[in-house]
Amino acid sequence: MDLRPNYITPAGYRALREEYEALFSLERPKLLETIAWAAANGDRSENADYQYGRRRLREIDRRINFLARRMKAAKVIDPARHEDRSRVLFGATVTLADEDDSERVVTLVGEDEADAARGRISWNSPLARAVRGAAVGDLRRVVLPAGEKEYEVVAIRYP
Repeated sequence: MDLRPNYITPAGYRALREEYEALFSLERPKLLETIAWAAANGDRSENADYQYGRRRLREIDRRINFLARRMKAAKVIDPARHEDRSRVLFGATVTLADEDDSERVVTLVGEDEADAARGRISWNSPLARAVRGAAVGDLRRVVLPAGEKEYEVVAIRYP
C-alpha cells in the first residue's frame, strides 16, 4: 500500500467522481444488456459480441475499482484556502526561469490529475519536490532526465 497521501484538488476529485459515475451508471449497464443479448444467441465460444463484452466488462470493473480506491484514499485540498501564499504549496501555479531565461509555468496537482502537456505536474514529481516551499526569488536545483538544471521562482499564484 502506498504510504503517501493522495492529495487532490476539488476539480480533480470531481473528475474522478464523474468518470466513476459514468462507468458505473451508464456504460456498465449498457454493456450488461449487450452481454445478455449475445449470451441468448447461443454458442458463446464463437460469439464475438459475447466475448468482447465480457472482456470490456472486466476492463470497466478494474477501472471502477481503481477509481473507488483512489477516491477513498483522496485527501481533497483546496489551494484557494491556503493562508501562506508567499510559498509554493500544493495547488500553486509557479512561473520558473531557467539558466537560459526561458520561462516555464507549472501547477502542482495530485497524481491523478497530472498532465505535463498542460503544465500540470504531480506534486511529487522531481521538479515539484524541488520547488515546494520556495518563495519568489529562490533558486532551486533539480535533477531531470535531461540533466541537472537550476530554476528561479519568478511568480507564485493560487486560484
